[in-house]
Amino acid sequence: MLMADNLHSQLVGWAKIILPMSALALLSTLFLFARDANTPDDAALAKAEEIAREQKVTAPEFAGVTDSGDIIIIAAKSAQPDVARPDTLQINDIRMRLDTTDGSFVEVTAVQGEVDGRARIASFLGLARLQTSNGYEMETNGLVAELQTGRVTSNGLLEIRAPFGALTAGMVTFQVETPEAGQQMLFTNGVRLLYEPITP
Repeated sequence: MLMADNLHSQLVGWAKIILPMSALALLSTLFLFARDANTPDDAALAKAEEIAREQKVTAPEFAGVTDSGDIIIIAAKSAQPDVARPDTLQINDIRMRLDTTDGSFVEVTAVQGEVDGRARIASFLGLARLQTSNGYEMETNGLVAELQTGRVTSNGLLEIRAPFGALTAGMVTFQVETPEAGQQMLFTNGVRLLYEPITP
């Protein structure tokens, strides 16, 4: 529950920043229009619409702990609330790092993503890249990270560069069942391996 409370508190904190920003944006339109008693021109209207529309927070960072004690950090270039889903933040250049209790880590990046505070899920949309501390590098079309458990699952086909060669699979799941077992990778749905032996 520590992860849930921590993430929820951070999302509420960002909301307290973003909502006043929207009020300031509306006030700024009054200043734009007050400069001239005449009807505002197209440039002023466009500027006012841009200010009101961009309720953004730059360089946000969320951190928390999973049920098994792993540390999750999510950072981004910018974040803004989803109008249709109040509990969700739309994120640009999303980055996540999961540091497990056994000392290993997983890093995930994508150009677009979102964090659902209520469901405690981070989604990496479009082309997502994943890198592990034990030498695996992967690309896939979307990933989902469960922030409470630390489980990361791909949305579809992925290509993997491994220390021993190359893999393709329909799906991969990263999870830490117990601190003693450490990080586990499960490849499913049509796994193909191209083994490249290391030459001395």
